[in-house]
Amino acid sequence: MVKSLIKFQPNRQRFLGRAIAVVSMLTISSPVFAQGLFQRDIESSMSPGDRPAIGAIASAHPLATDSGYFMLQQGGNAVDAAVATALAISVVTPFSAGIGGGGFALYFEPETGEIQALDFRERAPGEADRDLYLDEAGQPRSRRVSLDGHLAAGVPGTVAGLAELHRKYGQLPWARVVAPAITLAQEGFTVSQRLADRSKGRLEILSSNPAAREIFTRDGEPLTVGDTLIQRDLANVLQTIAVDPKQFYTGWIAERIEADMSTNGGLITRQDLANYSVKWRSPLCGTFRTYRVCSMPPPSSGGVHLVQMLNMLNLFPEVLGAVQQNPTPRTLGHYHHLLAEVMKIAYADRAEYLGDPDFVEVPVPALTSRGYGIARAREIDLERARSASDVKPASADAIRQYTQRPDFPETSHLSVIDGDGRAVSLTFTVNGPFGAGVVASGTGVLLNNEMDDFAIAPGVPNLFGVVGGDANAIAPGKTPLSSMSPTIVTNAQDPRQLEMVLGTPGGSRIITMVLQVFLNATVRGMSLDDAVAAPRLHHQWQPDTVFYDDPAQSRYESVRQRVPAIAPEILASLQQRGHDLRGFFPVGNANILRRLPDGLVEGVIDPRGEGTVRLFREPLPLPSYSEPPDETPEPAETPEPPD
Repeated sequence: MVKSLIKFQPNRQRFLGRAIAVVSMLTISSPVFAQGLFQRDIESSMSPGDRPAIGAIASAHPLATDSGYFMLQQGGNAVDAAVATALAISVVTPFSAGIGGGGFALYFEPETGEIQALDFRERAPGEADRDLYLDEAGQPRSRRVSLDGHLAAGVPGTVAGLAELHRKYGQLPWARVVAPAITLAQEGFTVSQRLADRSKGRLEILSSNPAAREIFTRDGEPLTVGDTLIQRDLANVLQTIAVDPKQFYTGWIAERIEADMSTNGGLITRQDLANYSVKWRSPLCGTFRTYRVCSMPPPSSGGVHLVQMLNMLNLFPEVLGAVQQNPTPRTLGHYHHLLAEVMKIAYADRAEYLGDPDFVEVPVPALTSRGYGIARAREIDLERARSASDVKPASADAIRQYTQRPDFPETSHLSVIDGDGRAVSLTFTVNGPFGAGVVASGTGVLLNNEMDDFAIAPGVPNLFGVVGGDANAIAPGKTPLSSMSPTIVTNAQDPRQLEMVLGTPGGSRIITMVLQVFLNATVRGMSLDDAVAAPRLHHQWQPDTVFYDDPAQSRYESVRQRVPAIAPEILASLQQRGHDLRGFFPVGNANILRRLPDGLVEGVIDPRGEGTVRLFREPLPLPSYSEPPDETPEPAETPEPPD
């Protein structure tokens, strides 16, 4: 378990006062936060003496985690911390998620046990249609057209989503939760190995866009470790958002996005931005053993297939029991074979039925019913793998029957539990590394390439190799299908009793990674350290291959050292059952927080990434502050070049 032990700087109290006061003028004068507000000692495990924590926060980058922790220290709640962390992620890991993208969030209220689901996913522009990426013969154009450039971008939802989440459940002033991100953008931060690698990997597209080239390259060369990345245009946008987030959709920011789109052949207009709205949805929950497992409903496929796979796994108690009581190569071989088989079934259904429920009918009750789980589980042979061609999506008759019964995949996930037991699980993204690889000129906003998550043509795989059909075809205003699966687990008998908050990035593998981390922590009885670090496998129906973690393929020494390899005996067992295997460098950057029976909290982040978890004990007394002015600052006509 990677965890931060805090040693506050002697001038920390003065800095907190400056950081709050700075909001009133919406300018940042101190680089202290960006250079490391806290001195950290990193330990590989949590000793018992560190456990008395009443809350925790985990994210994919230390500075983002610090930003959220800063809110908790100021007396903020889980939502304040989540919003501050997400905005900071937008600055420090622009390759994975940002305000030019979108996502989903779950919010847990401890007094009632109620969970709310917020959809702030990107939407297709009004001028988009199902043939957007097809030629005159109806065939897909260049594979990159839905991945690179302005035509790949959907209407961003992150700003609207975070503002709405805070409006409904936040506690601190909005401007205060935006302040850390402004500091990081304006004062800069040190480029890490992962950011440098992503810059190199997307150098061609980043260099071809003048605004992206200026920010994310050094005169056309990739960022290097140790560089200071300053994003003044983005800081200016964040300053405006701190006063009025609607400016992103109706003010000068929207004007500049439209102008950039018009100049570069994109589709997003001011009207698209003005029409954007978030959607509150009912979370999708299922019961597994003593747990109520809740995740996102469509247009995410995460909740449907997480519940569907758990329903099927529930029917194999002998396999689950054996792997818990006697984890030998033989029992583990059975277990991993079972996982691969239930994954195939789920992803076959995903390709056929999942889409935006505002545009197509998604048979959620049928796919998540126990009866359907029983019927599909009967197809599984515990001794032999079925070919993907033999695994079919649910038939129309089955849907009717059970409805009548009750590259580098990039994204970012954060988890928060505050001192009062509120929780947020939030996953957001720009899709591929650096999204579409373009920045809206004059804004610093890196745009997503989420249009690739639509089925650009039946059977044509997207960036992550998954296929789809008519249910996920492009239409104006439609939301592309997602695998993002922010998840909150409570006690099945008493939903007010919070158990876990978890999630991960990872493209189409998100659902199966969340499934395995949850099973590792429950069925397999692993510590949270081992539950997250354990090697994972993935099957998504097409291609008919079991992908498994192979740490030796990672470019990062820390991953090769800290992520265990799957045992050769298990791989041999899968091959003997007929599975086609392919080792893959470990992906994902999961984190999980768990509330213990005594009300204390522990947390873990994935050794595959560079994130941190911080435990919260009690708020810090703070000096008074001033609220920001009402007027919105004007954008700089000519942004200053980076130092």
